[in-house]
Amino acid sequence: MIEPRRLPAPIEVVLAFLRLGCTSFGGPIAHLGYFRAEFVDRREWLSETAYAEIVALAQSLPGPASSQVGFAIGVLRAGWLGGIAAWIGFTLPSAALMLAAAFGYGHSQGRTSDAILHGLQLVAVAVVAQAVVRMRRMLAPDVLRVSIALLGALVALVAPPVYATVLAIAVGAGSGLLLLRHAKEAVQDTPSFELPISRRGAGVAATLFVILVAASLLLVKSRTIAAAVLASLYCTGALVFGGGHVVLPLLDAAIVQRGWLAQSSFLAGYGAAQAVPGPLFSIAAYIGASVRPNAYPLLLGMGALIALFLPGLLLMSAALPLWNALRRRPRIASMLRGVNASVVGVLAAALYRPLWTATIHTITDFLIALAAFVLLVRFKVQPWMIVVGVGLVSILVAWG
Repeated sequence: MIEPRRLPAPIEVVLAFLRLGCTSFGGPIAHLGYFRAEFVDRREWLSETAYAEIVALAQSLPGPASSQVGFAIGVLRAGWLGGIAAWIGFTLPSAALMLAAAFGYGHSQGRTSDAILHGLQLVAVAVVAQAVVRMRRMLAPDVLRVSIALLGALVALVAPPVYATVLAIAVGAGSGLLLLRHAKEAVQDTPSFELPISRRGAGVAATLFVILVAASLLLVKSRTIAAAVLASLYCTGALVFGGGHVVLPLLDAAIVQRGWLAQSSFLAGYGAAQAVPGPLFSIAAYIGASVRPNAYPLLLGMGALIALFLPGLLLMSAALPLWNALRRRPRIASMLRGVNASVVGVLAAALYRPLWTATIHTITDFLIALAAFVLLVRFKVQPWMIVVGVGLVSILVAWG
């Protein structure tokens, strides 16, 4: 006999994800491990097969994979309200910390604060280098896909910054369709699972996604900075294939290249995002609060957070009921493999520019970033520990 729930399902969901939002360090791959341990093993909210299906879908869609998986788990448990509750619980702690970082950056002055900010930028170099290594192993494991990754990197480096990532993704999709039709990976043949989302609900989510994309494309050139920033972030969220770190070059093109945020501030925020638990996309709160001019930094920070996350959540809502049929189509699978390989190249290009060119100025900078990279990759040190350590070293170097 099933025991009655002690709490209403949405409240149960938000509390479970709030705890994870406070403790889930290590990035999206680590988050997926935390989710599996909590919701498959401990709480038994869904089966191993259903969890694997949701993870596979999230990794095939634009958006933050761990947040999309959490949203889907919440939907499974408590419907639409459960999905929203899961997102709020998992995102709130990191968003609050990133807003605090934005206000702290705006009031920081002096040699020590400059050293800390530079240390955060060095951490960002190490973390993105680690992501390139991991993603190459997962998404470009053979010579053909490494070649697609290199082509994606070349496109990302030589194309106009505003369109570079989109063009690289398109090249990856086309290359996958032409070259990866006979890839060894077979399409998963696992049982379907039921979700409390109807085809009509999925259609509403898909329609809303398209309407907001169209509206954002119109507003991105708006003279009102708040509208332009929110529109740019929504378009960015609709294009982020490959996980949270890939958002770096897109945000750089959407925000920094348009003069709304200094690159030093942007990279410092990206580095700070490595020290907090929860999703990397929470950097949107920092960006919204830090852009200039900005009459209402807190409100714009909250709006920016929603704008960057919303496309991925809408796409997950639209795709869930259709996933079991779409994932078995060979052409779709081939295109997705090509996109994933190209994403590795896009991230590698971002590692070089803007990260490396804007951050590594001396041999000391190089050695600090290299040491952080080795600690992350070889010794599996938690990113927040790297942030603290590199910050202290940067202060010592600045005052040495």
